[in-house]
Amino acid sequence: MPLRVPVTWRDPAEHRRKLADAINAISDGRDRTGSFTCDANEEGTVVSDTRVGTNSVITFTPTTTNAATEIGNGTIYIPTAGITDGQFTVIHASAASTDRTYKYVVTG
Repeated sequence: MPLRVPVTWRDPAEHRRKLADAINAISDGRDRTGSFTCDANEEGTVVSDTRVGTNSVITFTPTTTNAATEIGNGTIYIPTAGITDGQFTVIHASAASTDRTYKYVVTG
């Protein structure tokens, strides 16, 4: 879940700490990651993420054997038209497996 820092805060010192924590998280890449599991028996999965915009690049890596197999088969991708404000659509093979899980990074 993305770190959110309020625009104003009653305690200036605490506000600066919150800002520093958020900046450090962004610098470490912690504020740009997520995970998704492909929907079973479907040819696509919609992933909602408020950090995604039309110019974002989504990269993902498999975290299960079935997910790695899907990558190896070349049957999973994210089309440019599938990236919109607040979500992206992953196109994949229709399979009964419920464990095709990936971690992803949003850039831009």
